[in-house]
Amino acid sequence: QVQLAESGGGSVQAGGSLRLSCAASGSMFEGWYRQAPGKQRELVAGIHGGGGTQYAGSVRGRFTISRDRNTMYLHMTDLKVEDTGIYYCNNLDFRKWRSWGQGTQVTVSS
Repeated sequence: QVQLAESGGGSVQAGGSLRLSCAASGSMFEGWYRQAPGKQRELVAGIHGGGGTQYAGSVRGRFTISRDRNTMYLHMTDLKVEDTGIYYCNNLDFRKWRSWGQGTQVTVSS
């Protein structure tokens, strides 16, 4: 089974930026998910086969999802404390979810 590998997280101050990376899985419909402390995992951004994208309202205008042949990215700007969490990549269709990776921790301080 394909192992997902997220990277690029870190600790930044509010207003800072980070770029997360995820090794490509071969699926055309992928997304970045976030699990904040004490909260359920949520979809924050997705990219479709035709290149279309979708974003959660809380990150729209600040986050940009993209990909090349081998890697999917999440470019995060103007980070807020509420963006803190563990970020994962996986299929957009929950019926096609692969085993979750360890994720990459993003911590935003005020």
